[in-house]
Amino acid sequence: MRRYETIYILRPSLNEEQITTVVEKAQETITGNNGQIIELDRWGMKKLAYQIKKESQGFYIFCDYSATPEAVTEMERRFRIDDAVLRYLTVKTADVITEEEIIEATARIADKQVVEEETEESGAEDEESAKPASTTSEKPQEDQKTEEA
Repeated sequence: MRRYETIYILRPSLNEEQITTVVEKAQETITGNNGQIIELDRWGMKKLAYQIKKESQGFYIFCDYSATPEAVTEMERRFRIDDAVLRYLTVKTADVITEEEIIEATARIADKQVVEEETEESGAEDEESAKPASTTSEKPQEDQKTEEA
C-alpha cells in the first residue's frame, strides 16, 4: 500500500447532507479497496483564487489515507463524473506504508486534535478571566487637580 493525500473542492451550493454523501462515497472507495483513512478534515468554505465552473467559492475537504493505486484511480474517476466536485488533487506522500505506520500516524493526529481542543477551551477560559471584575469611574489624579485650580 501507498500513502496519499487528496484535497477536493465541492460546490458551495451543496447542503450538509450532499457534502456528507460525497465524502462517504470517497471513503467507501478507499476502504472498499482495502485502504484506510488516516485523517479526514473538512476545511470548510473558502474563496477560490479564480472561478472554477462559474463558482468563486468552494467547500474544501482534505483526506490523508493509505490505499492501492487502483483505489485512487477509482476515486478520481468518480470525482470526474460527480458534478458536485469542482476540483481534486491527489499526491502520493509515501511509496510504502506499513500497518504500524498507519496506527502511529492516526494516533499522532488524534493527540494533536486533543491538544487543539484543550487549547481552545483554555483560551475561552482565559478570555473570561481577563475581563475586569468591575469598572469604576474614578477620575485620574491629574484631572482632579485641574478642576481645583
